Amino acid sequence: MRRVRPGAASRAAGTERTLTSVAAGDRYPAEEPADLPRLWHITLSVSGEAAPLKEVRRALEQLANDHPFLLTSRYADDHAEIRYWEEARDLHDAAAVALRLWGEHRQTAGLPPWEIVGLEVIDRATYHQRVSEGYGPPPASPVGVHPF
Repeated sequence: MRRVRPGAASRAAGTERTLTSVAAGDRYPAEEPADLPRLWHITLSVSGEAAPLKEVRRALEQLANDHPFLLTSRYADDHAEIRYWEEARDLHDAAAVALRLWGEHRQTAGLPPWEIVGLEVIDRATYHQRVSEGYGPPPASPVGVHPF
């Protein structure tokens, strides 16, 4: 009795087997990896005790230097909003990075001791859909640090 893998085609004894190769990067149509990084639009809102406007601006400018993907920051003496793009595998990863941003850069950028009071994470398609329909955040222009 000859054992054959289920679904394997049988071939006649003595016939040669044809080998085929697949070029690097070729995939079957249904074989899309689920963990490729995607772009996520982040809006992080922070607030707390009033701080001098000059210090808030300087700190946000330093944060923009430390974190080069920052699009725009708006600020007042007691709150700020930071908008940027993050590359991450999924929403959970993008949100986790965003929630760490303020705390991890607080010392190096001299950010005020404010707390995170809001976070929005949306994928690229949703961002562009909202903008095209006129109800999303306008594109970040001018890029940079600006007062409210």
